[in-house]
Amino acid sequence: MNKIYPVLLVIGFFFSCHPTKEKDRKTTDTERIPPKISQNRYNVAFLIMNGTFNTELTAPFDIFQHTKFRKNIKAMNTFTIANTLEPVTTFEGIRLLPDFDYTKDELPPIDILVVPSAERHLDTDLRDTVMLNFVQKIDSSALFMTSHCDGAFVLAKAGVLKGKTSTTFPSDIEAYKEMFPHLKVADSVLFVHDGKYITSAGGAKSFEAALYLCQHLYGKEVADALAKGLVIDWNLEKTPHLIID
Repeated sequence: MNKIYPVLLVIGFFFSCHPTKEKDRKTTDTERIPPKISQNRYNVAFLIMNGTFNTELTAPFDIFQHTKFRKNIKAMNTFTIANTLEPVTTFEGIRLLPDFDYTKDELPPIDILVVPSAERHLDTDLRDTVMLNFVQKIDSSALFMTSHCDGAFVLAKAGVLKGKTSTTFPSDIEAYKEMFPHLKVADSVLFVHDGKYITSAGGAKSFEAALYLCQHLYGKEVADALAKGLVIDWNLEKTPHLIID
């Protein structure tokens, strides 16, 4: 044992005199890596916050992100936005790092805004005037404004659905009608397309609403290919929906 101690002392002295380099420590830190925003693509922003439901976020994100693998189309850049750059936690417990803070960052021009449902979309989120004002601002220039499940409550509260027909999560239809009695509401379809607004029932049917927008933009062949790549049985004619010209 006496022969080992000097060796240990030397090793300990070596490491004490050679602290971990700053660049080595940073490898374990949370590092912000901005998403790549390619030119000549649609910019699609997903509005996230604590309590966002997984499916209403990931379903359209999957569909839209996969457009970059299709040839000869104007594909989509997909990124998340929030009122913070700190991690947000979904309703189901997944922690997400937002790509942009819409209260501080200079954002890419947003062509398509996606509002997934979140846990507090029927109450406290609707009192978030900063968020609602942001939605109004994006509405002034966006090509499409979309929602899934109770995300429609945010669009409605922001006042962008006036004169339009919309829908939301089936069991929240009555609450939606009561809160926004001036709106036209469709209650027996999975999604509604009226003007530049696409609102969906949400859940797993968020895939269908996203595929519909792709079919609207790119045609049936591309939408079918996207659905096939995600093993989704997609058929617009068999999907209850409402399109208002």
